[in-house]
Amino acid sequence: MLTAKQHELLHFIQQKLDAGGISPSFEEMKEALGLKSKSGIHRLISALEERGFLRRLPNRARALEVIKLPEGSKPAVRNDSDNVVPLRKPAPAMRPIAANDIVEVPLHGKIAAGVPIEAFEDYNNLAVPAALLGAGEHYALEVSGDSMVEAGIFDGDYALIQKASTAREGDIVVALVDGQDATLKYFRREGPMIRLDPANSAYEPQRYPADRVIVQGRLSGLLRRYH
Repeated sequence: MLTAKQHELLHFIQQKLDAGGISPSFEEMKEALGLKSKSGIHRLISALEERGFLRRLPNRARALEVIKLPEGSKPAVRNDSDNVVPLRKPAPAMRPIAANDIVEVPLHGKIAAGVPIEAFEDYNNLAVPAALLGAGEHYALEVSGDSMVEAGIFDGDYALIQKASTAREGDIVVALVDGQDATLKYFRREGPMIRLDPANSAYEPQRYPADRVIVQGRLSGLLRRYH
């Protein structure tokens, strides 16, 4: 059913998954098969996908799952109807993320690192190295303003935010004020008040009654583009 190269690639991917729980990079696949370019790997993967042997995991570049192996491959459970050996379904636990994995997260416009601005609404997607993200859901915001520069957060940076409704003292959070204004600040409690601290001595802390502030996420990482 498969060409020699398709068979070789499928088994190489499965061996990598068995050994470390992560799929190989395109560079590793190219070298393992002795090909001159990655375009050949793309063609082989597409052919294996079309035949139902392989699938790409959604929202993760270079993350692959072997669905089935050709007859004669382990595990030795035969399916005569389609002449293939189905693999067991993977355990529900997530596999470790490869260092070169790319994840697409929603990009929700701009957020003020100065005074609050209108809350974000529409979004596109931003490609982010998976190693910058922890567990849970994430989204990204483009930073506008200079009130967090002493924390290394600059105008034009992309703040990677882990969705959360609670925060610990001193966390950098996305805080929604009065249900419409979002800002990026240090989170502090001050009696019955919430204090949102900048990281710029030119700005004053912002104080609000606790019922006016909703935490919408905690800072997980930053992306910066140089021009």
